[in-house]
Amino acid sequence: MDTNTLKTLFETHKEETLSGRYIHAEHIKPLLIKHKNNFTIEPIGHSVLGEAIHSISIGNGPKRILMWSQMHGNESTTTKAIFDLLNLFNESNALTLAILKACTIAIIPLLNPDGAKAYTRLNANAIDLNRDAKDLSQPESRVLRDFFNAFKPHFCFNLHGQRTIFGAGKTNNSATISFLSPTQDQARNVTDNRQVAMSLINDMNSMLQLEIPNQVGIYDDAYNINCVGDTFQTLNVPTILFEAGHYKNDYNREEVRRFMFQSLLRAIQLVASNEINTNSYSEYSKIPQNEKCFYDIIIKDAKYNNEIVDIAIQYQERLVDNIVHFIPQIEKIEKLKGFYAHKTLKANYNEVLTLNGQQLVLGNEIDFVNISNVKFSLNIE
Repeated sequence: MDTNTLKTLFETHKEETLSGRYIHAEHIKPLLIKHKNNFTIEPIGHSVLGEAIHSISIGNGPKRILMWSQMHGNESTTTKAIFDLLNLFNESNALTLAILKACTIAIIPLLNPDGAKAYTRLNANAIDLNRDAKDLSQPESRVLRDFFNAFKPHFCFNLHGQRTIFGAGKTNNSATISFLSPTQDQARNVTDNRQVAMSLINDMNSMLQLEIPNQVGIYDDAYNINCVGDTFQTLNVPTILFEAGHYKNDYNREEVRRFMFQSLLRAIQLVASNEINTNSYSEYSKIPQNEKCFYDIIIKDAKYNNEIVDIAIQYQERLVDNIVHFIPQIEKIEKLKGFYAHKTLKANYNEVLTLNGQQLVLGNEIDFVNISNVKFSLNIE
């Protein structure tokens, strides 16, 4: 399937009621009602604060795919992509009929509803659910593990979102989409099920390179049994971590949403059609590893205390009155060799001051700066 077709499928099936970064249970409840006549939707447990956690099951084929989103409550891009996919699977056409005949797909669209409502990575007990796979100390962790045990998936898709700090390698290329085939032992052996996951990632990467060349990364595969992906891989189920990252000027992750939709659809199609080329798994190692080498803004060559430095600004995501605000904060004041920015300003060896003429200070939250009596906005355009 070519990229134009994939793009058209996204544009014609995008769930218009979901947008932006703040997605929680109240947003998806109407969509569960919308889809209840076509898919099997049922509560499978509750969060710390008693919010229902649902599963959505589609298809009746022998190949079982399990995917879950918003394990971290503030990582909502993949949730939007899931409901875009559900709109596609609501239609009967050659593509959807073939997939649903070959696969049974179980989706947990919102695993951490309390974290989603509070717009935080953690659950209501301040626990990172992706570090609770071994202890299973949290109700949400037990919901996922119990569902995994009952569903007995052949493939797992672990859906997340990543910060704007990552580059695809140590380059001036933002990691727009990232993947990982988690390891299942300390030695990081490339087992048969890891090869399957790597091969699926290779195919998705090839597709994405046509639209976002050099903007796909992979995460380090250091073993951590407390992580859900490592645990499920250890249980011999090919598992893929999907990470929705940053695309130019796309802080609401609407364009990245499309790339995620296309990646998920491509992976599902490969599973359904038995077209996973496991001979290609070695190509996985050629995908650059994610590096923490980006800031949202860098002001280059600023005069500061009689030195020439760079000033790094990072947006702090803060929920205020049910709206996610991106607050510019001074992160570093030093020469930033080897770092890149999503937006660059040039001080040309002049001082960079507040609008009141004060010197910038680490940790300051500031919307505008003054460079040579010119006002520059640090806010998202």
